[in-house]
Amino acid sequence: MSDQEQSSKANATANTTSLRSRIWENVKILGIALVIAITVRGLIVEPRYIPSGSMLPTLQLGDRVVVEKVSYRFQPVHRGDIIVFRTPPQLELFGYDPKQAFIKRVMAEPGQTIAVHDGVVYLDGEPLEEDFIAAPPEYELQPLTVPPNNFFVMGDNRNNSNDSHIWGFVPEQNIIGHAIARFWPPDRLGQLSS
Repeated sequence: MSDQEQSSKANATANTTSLRSRIWENVKILGIALVIAITVRGLIVEPRYIPSGSMLPTLQLGDRVVVEKVSYRFQPVHRGDIIVFRTPPQLELFGYDPKQAFIKRVMAEPGQTIAVHDGVVYLDGEPLEEDFIAAPPEYELQPLTVPPNNFFVMGDNRNNSNDSHIWGFVPEQNIIGHAIARFWPPDRLGQLSS
């Protein structure tokens, strides 16, 4: 074998080794990125798709929102927050998937009393001004006091929402996180107000 053939063979071997090294490096980077993405989605933030019109006009069918999962570890849930939560136990009894997620607005915190009368929501006996709803509620709700570690939630589309006025309270441990911003569609991009 000539020197030229040996040099060619050595270059080919070096190129193969270099290619394998680059592929392995890319696989490692991809693996690290995947672990980071799964960790972020599982513990910090996650995107959610709005599948129904229960939060109209605040959230439209097909909107995509960012749900942050950290703040409720350090501060309490507040009235007005838009939360994402797993199926409450009451709905599991009716066959809902326990992993299904809902999105609604917190209307009453533990210890508060909520009622609906003549199209007005009352919190601790005081009427609420609700300029964010689709229409006033067309139902009555006798006063209910929210038990400890639970929340009363309603959709902004009051008359077309499967929410606490039908099935009761959301246990605190079912809360996944706080919907803080809409990221799709681009023309409606922005923060969600409480």
